[in-house]
Amino acid sequence: MNKQIFRLAIPNILSNLSVPLLSSVDTAVVGHLDKVSYLGAIAIGSMIFNFVYWAFGFLRMGTTGLTAQSFGKKSEQDQILILVRSIILALSAALLIILLQSLIKKVSFYLIDANYEVEFYAKEYFDIRIYAAPATLALYAFHGWFLGMQNAKYPLILAFFVNAANIFFNLLFIYQFDMKSDGVALGTVIAQYMGLMLAVFLYLKKYSDLKNFLIKNKILDLEPIKKFFKLNFDIFIRTLCLIFTFSFFTAESAEYNQNILAVNTILLQLWMILSYGVDGFAFASESLVGKYFGAGDKQNLTKVIKLSFVWALLLGFLLSITYWLFGKEILMLYTDKTELINLALTFFIWTIIAPLINSFSYIWDGIYIGAVATKPMRNSMLISTLLIFLPFYLLTKDIFGNHALWGAMLFFMAARGITLTLLSKKYIFNRMNLT
Repeated sequence: MNKQIFRLAIPNILSNLSVPLLSSVDTAVVGHLDKVSYLGAIAIGSMIFNFVYWAFGFLRMGTTGLTAQSFGKKSEQDQILILVRSIILALSAALLIILLQSLIKKVSFYLIDANYEVEFYAKEYFDIRIYAAPATLALYAFHGWFLGMQNAKYPLILAFFVNAANIFFNLLFIYQFDMKSDGVALGTVIAQYMGLMLAVFLYLKKYSDLKNFLIKNKILDLEPIKKFFKLNFDIFIRTLCLIFTFSFFTAESAEYNQNILAVNTILLQLWMILSYGVDGFAFASESLVGKYFGAGDKQNLTKVIKLSFVWALLLGFLLSITYWLFGKEILMLYTDKTELINLALTFFIWTIIAPLINSFSYIWDGIYIGAVATKPMRNSMLISTLLIFLPFYLLTKDIFGNHALWGAMLFFMAARGITLTLLSKKYIFNRMNLT
């Protein structure tokens, strides 16, 4: 079982780590430019697109769970139908985003209180990156489908290709053409479309035979579509809460001052390194839990759950030790500004603690997605956001300032892990009455 987990987890870890690597390169490059406002603009622009794109995270998560279960049942027809429906939904959503871009932009910058210069560059970033929407959302669907098909190699290839292209174009536009945050946005757009073309090529290379199982008039069958949308609506609500929390975090950071915004942006990158690393095991859980639920294999299902937690917690522990021993050296990779490094060290304790706490919620997410148990995921996130994160911060911010913001984020993560653990008996283990 460990072999199966690592066969999926290692490519996923490498794939996921390439995402914060890209963000880290962007942050490091922009952090060394002459104005701190460029870094703030990237933070706010990325936050807006996190809000927009993460809202459609169900295109990956829902697709993975459903595809994995159809893989376990050996239903080729369901496999290809799920992919087609996901792609149609992704492109439809992207078209809607582009049509509503003026409204999204107006509302976003109304809610964000940043200084004029940061807002100016963030708007410039937004106006360019919005046109990556079709490629970005279609890649979500392909990524989730490949994982559901127990194929972690293709998402790894896609992630490295897209992020390598992104880094190349960002460096090219900034250093060769003297662009700033707008160069980062343009590099992202080009890389996303190149990635989509590669995804189509990879599908045709290995799975083109599945088109023989596609019955076109079944694409719009009512019952599977209702199931697809119900599942994805729960994930949508769950993801909106997650996006709100991170967006609120960035918006509150901007309200303090641009140095706090820059420092919190850097530290949040270190949190993301953990999430994307542990998510490698979470994605493996999605694929394997879904497969064994579909196949009705209770024994292997239990093994996957136990071993996923063991490896994720070990990775979290190692990352905490690394942050504790090399915190200052790591921060120096992101910026050469002494005042930002010293300020970041003031809040670094939260980054050291985070890996040990956050690992639980990430693995539970993978398990619930594989089991297609999305209602408790939604409920857990609502509780953690509305009853833990917001009250903690609002009640303590006048006393502890930015420490309150980081404390609220850590308690938010802990609450997710605790609630999903409490709900697991009903929604996971009691459903293991399988053959």
